[in-house]
Amino acid sequence: MPLEKQPAKLSPDSSVNHDIEFAVPFVHRLRFTQDVLGRDQNTLADLLTCSGDTPPRVQFWLDEHVERAQPQLKSRIRTFVNAHRDQVILAGNIQTVPGGEDVKNDIHIIERMLKCMHAANLDRRSYVVVIGGGAVLDAVGFAAALAHRGIRLIRLPTTILAQADSGIGVKNAVNLFEQKNWIGTFAVPWAVINDAALLETLPDRDFHCGFSEAVKVTLLKDAESFESLYESADRIRQRDWNAAAPVIRRSAELHLSHITQGGDPFEALEARPLDYGHWSAHKLEVMTGFQLRHGEAVSIGVALDTVYSSLVHGLPQEDAERTLDCLTRLGLPVYHSALSNTKALFDGLEQFRQHLGGRLTLTMLPAIGRMINVHDVDRSAMRGALDRLAKWNRSKKADILPAESLD
Repeated sequence: MPLEKQPAKLSPDSSVNHDIEFAVPFVHRLRFTQDVLGRDQNTLADLLTCSGDTPPRVQFWLDEHVERAQPQLKSRIRTFVNAHRDQVILAGNIQTVPGGEDVKNDIHIIERMLKCMHAANLDRRSYVVVIGGGAVLDAVGFAAALAHRGIRLIRLPTTILAQADSGIGVKNAVNLFEQKNWIGTFAVPWAVINDAALLETLPDRDFHCGFSEAVKVTLLKDAESFESLYESADRIRQRDWNAAAPVIRRSAELHLSHITQGGDPFEALEARPLDYGHWSAHKLEVMTGFQLRHGEAVSIGVALDTVYSSLVHGLPQEDAERTLDCLTRLGLPVYHSALSNTKALFDGLEQFRQHLGGRLTLTMLPAIGRMINVHDVDRSAMRGALDRLAKWNRSKKADILPAESLD
């Protein structure tokens, strides 16, 4: 009888490991238009590429704040679809969702989005076009990233903040466990269209908010652009489009360059430089029950870390003061009474560390246009920075706080 075949025996040192680095090719498409649903509508149409002979199914999602401000938008979307019947199949009704942080604070809204995407028979070759502020882009983008493991997402940001920063990014998230962006995904949008007409009805408070991220990114990456922003701050506050438009574009380009060429688009490393000032900003939003707009909280966070950088990391004091002056002249706050609760505020450091993992890593500013990463915070010096902001606020408060009470 044949002998039973015995399984091969492996010696303890004969295991095999395969560690293979690979890269996934992505294309980040950024467009600038003056009227994307009007004379520039081909910009959107050309992004809706067909798969085979059938036009793609496209579902539109609209921020209710934007819908109220621009009630003609739904009609303009339908006119766009009718004009491009050979390129677009409208998948179901135009959907509307709550604007602002409300859309991110209710996890059940994501379930509703997924049900709508399922009912419309969307697939991976379909498109979700979302028109709204940063929070709506975040939430709808999160649902689109979950459905079928990813439906093509086209963002049309309707705030300065989203056009200059968050709408360019590759992150989607909603809030959970009383923490900002606790649940989310990394997903590169199919395209982003920064359209000027969509900004026309922004209230002044939201218009001003958007420039905090422009201050942040120019402080970190481009001293010359910060100087230009500083010089034009008063005109921007007065909504002079000739002054504002180049700043929005430059901020978007700097964010895009960091994401696509910075070597860490999905934040696998410790450093997260584009979140300069955000450890306190995210915590402040929660501490104030989201009375603060995100852009206002970022302004305060940038102000705080800039003053701290002048106390600890060598940033010239005059540059820190010019930064506060720039934010102030843009109509942005640099202080909030919630900062006096330092115990709760400093909890934001640990939450920031947990969100990224590993060591606490913060970006600080030794000079305008140059950044460093630090792993420790001198809390005594941070309290000193808080005191300086409080004094600055007392001297400027009548001029810089928005009409609504922030305290």
